Order: sequence, then C-alpha cells, then structure tokens
Amino acid sequence: MKANRRIFLQTLSAASALVATKSLASPLGFNYIPNLKRISPNDKIRIATIGMGIQGNYDTIAALRNPDVELVAVADLYNGRLEHAKTAFGKDKSLFATRDYREVLARPDVDAVLVVTPDHWHDHITIAALKAGKHVYCEKPMVQHINEGKAVIDAWKKSGKTMQVGSQRISSASFQEAKRLVQAGEIGAINYIESNNDRFNAIGAWNYSVPPDASPATLDWDRFLGDAPKRPFDANRFFRWRNYKDYGTGVAGDLFIHLITGVHFVTNTLGPTRVYSSGNLAYWKEGRDVPDVMTSIMDYPKTEQHDAFQMVLRVNFANAGKISNVTRIIGNEGQIEFSEDNLILTKKKLPIAPGYGNYDSFFTFTEPVQQEFVRQYDAKYPPETRTAEPVKEIRFDAPKTDDPHAQHFADFFKNVREGSQGTVEDPVFGFRAAAPVLASNKSYFEKKVIHWDPVTMTEGDPAAQISKKAVATRSKRT
Repeated sequence: MKANRRIFLQTLSAASALVATKSLASPLGFNYIPNLKRISPNDKIRIATIGMGIQGNYDTIAALRNPDVELVAVADLYNGRLEHAKTAFGKDKSLFATRDYREVLARPDVDAVLVVTPDHWHDHITIAALKAGKHVYCEKPMVQHINEGKAVIDAWKKSGKTMQVGSQRISSASFQEAKRLVQAGEIGAINYIESNNDRFNAIGAWNYSVPPDASPATLDWDRFLGDAPKRPFDANRFFRWRNYKDYGTGVAGDLFIHLITGVHFVTNTLGPTRVYSSGNLAYWKEGRDVPDVMTSIMDYPKTEQHDAFQMVLRVNFANAGKISNVTRIIGNEGQIEFSEDNLILTKKKLPIAPGYGNYDSFFTFTEPVQQEFVRQYDAKYPPETRTAEPVKEIRFDAPKTDDPHAQHFADFFKNVREGSQGTVEDPVFGFRAAAPVLASNKSYFEKKVIHWDPVTMTEGDPAAQISKKAVATRSKRT
C-alpha cells in the first residue's frame, strides 16, 4: 500500500474510529482478537454494499437470496446508482445511500460490508472495514498489487472478523465434484492444467454503457481516482475502469483469477513458483492500456498434496472462432474437464506392455534380432499386460437448483453467525490466488519471469536467495 493510502486511511471519521477494534497478542505468531459477535443464530445479518455497479448489484441480489439477510445501506460515487439502489432495494423501506463509504462503516446497524469497488480500492476499504469491526466480503482479486496482500491478511487476523473473497465459482456443485474426484486419485498424478476464458463482444470486453448524465457534478471523480494518477475527468475511465491498469487488473485480475481460484480449490495447491506472460492488444483499441489477448504459463512445484505440474491460462477477447471455456486437469490416468455447470471425467490407463511394431524401431532390426526381441518380450509381458482398460467417461451435471453465487455468500454468512474466520475463500487463500494473477500482469508489462514463493507469500526466487546467502556466508568465513 502506498504512503498516501495510509494517510487516507487515517482520515476515517471519529465515529468509525470508535468502533475499530484493538489487537491482543497471540501465541500463534499474529495479533488476534476473538470475534465478539453481536449476531445470534436467529437474528438477521445486516449488510451494506460499497460499490453499486454491475457486480455490486449482482452480489447484493445473490446475498439477499440467503435467508435472514437484510440490506441496510449502500455507497457509490455516482448519484444515478444511489438512486437506482433506492428503487431496486428500498421499495418498502428507507435505504441509506451515500457517496462516502466511511459513513457506512460508521453505522452501528451494519454487520457486514460487500466491497465491490474498482480493484485499486479493495485493500484500503477492506482494511478500514475490518478496523471498524465489520465482516467483509471482498470481490476478487483481493488486492491490486502484490505488496498489498499481507496488510489485508494482517488486518483480518487482528480483527477476528469473518472475511470471504468473491470468486464464487468454487461454490458450484461441479467444482465441488472436481475436487472430490481429484482428491480421490481418479486421474492419477496431475502433470498439466489448462484453462481459458475467451469472449468476442463489446460488453464482454468491458465496453459498458456510459450514462448520458456522467459528469463531475453527478459523480465523485477525485474520490474515484484515490491514489491513482491524477487526470482530468473521463467518463470512460470511471464506467469502464477494467480497461485501465490504474484502477483494474486487466484480463488476469478479472478472469485468470476465477481460473486460478478454481484450480487452487480443486487441487489444494498453494500456488506457482514461476510465472511468465505474453500477449497483446489485438482488437479493442479504443484507448485501453491492458491487453485483450493474454497467455500465462505457471510452474507449480511438487508438494505433499500433488506432483509438480504446469498450468497454462488464456484469455482472448478477440476470439471470433468457436469458444469453449473450460478447465482441463490432466493426470497420468485421465483428465477432468469442467466448467461451472458440468464436468466430464475421462479415465484412460496405458497397458503395462509398451507394444512394438508400426512406427517403431523394431522393423530396422535384422530377422534374428527381431526373433530374440519377441522371445524376450513374450517372457516379460504376458497377454493380460498388453490390453489397456477400456476408456471410461463419466459426466456430472450440476443440479438445476445449483446457485454458486448465493452458496458462496451462504458460506460467508454461516461463518459470520458462528463467529468463525474459516471461510472457503479466506484472505490467505484469496491472496494466494491473487498473487499469481498480479505476477502475470507484472510479467507482461515488465517482460520477464516473475518468481514467487507460495509458502511465505513473497516475491523473489527462493533458490537465488539461498544462493546469495551461501555466497555471503562463504565471504564472511574468508
């Protein structure tokens, strides 16, 4: 987090400061405060949404599909969205609406906040909310820059509050089934994963509609910029912020994050150690400064949970061909191909005997050598070892009642009621998913391989650091 972000956080109103928590020392190595929950299992959880754009509305609607949840406040920087929220969510009551999120955090009737703002605001609104004693549901990616992740984690641990990161696909039935199959060893040892999310339409490429009344009078442009570079008012930057790296995280932060989150959930991995990206701006050249075609290659090391594997991610916003957006996890005994709605498991084992003939060196041997080869082969491989098991294909379709978005919130609300910090996508999980995404962007813009330590959650090549320490130790000795 940059210095001016810290200064901004210090400007929280006195009211919100009064409800901020204080930390207690913990033998676990981080400051922790017990969650002194005010919510009984029979009470409603009162939520507020900060950021009432597209995703903010969808998140709010999904959250309210859970029982005993009530929306009591909203915040947004555009007047039109505040008015829309009052109409859409406050028809039978007075809904508090403000441009200033700090007024939401100061309200004692708000139990939890949904942080659904542009990415460059995620970390400091989340930290402010946790300090104000609120539970937090933060949209993905959890942070915009790698160096912001640990500050959010630390604030969460100190607060004792529940926090969930919003990559809701992992709460779908097909992702749950994929996890079960992988953990059961149905495809053997994983060696390769590929996942893509392509599009070819203007709205899918984030060229969202801009309201005709957009102006400095109807929205808070300076507050939107925050610690981003100062520039004159530009309605496109406000309403199409995903197109600009000052406020968003590009295709990696918007779509790679879903793919990585799903893979991390299914495989129980902590993350890659090397990330390299390439791509270009191929089609949508209306002024954006992030690529519309991007591929990232990530190397995942061997752990107790899985063998080493490579993962390749792709997004193409200029794909005029056939689009099939799926994730394929490939092992040495089969593969799982899945999306949010369904899953296909294909099991395929090789026979023990390798075979000979056809495009093989066998025909280049002399006849006596061929005869001896066959004799040895027959002795080593009896008939039962020469036939592979039949290929098996098993399909899983998610139930029609499956609602991953609402179910993701259900996990959040369940933990809020229980006073637990153990959500399915807590900030540690969220940061370990976000970091490879942010490394993808860094690799793309800096044109280099990014090294990451998924255990300590720090950037840098562990092997190189060990080597430097060894050299330094030898130098001291000499």
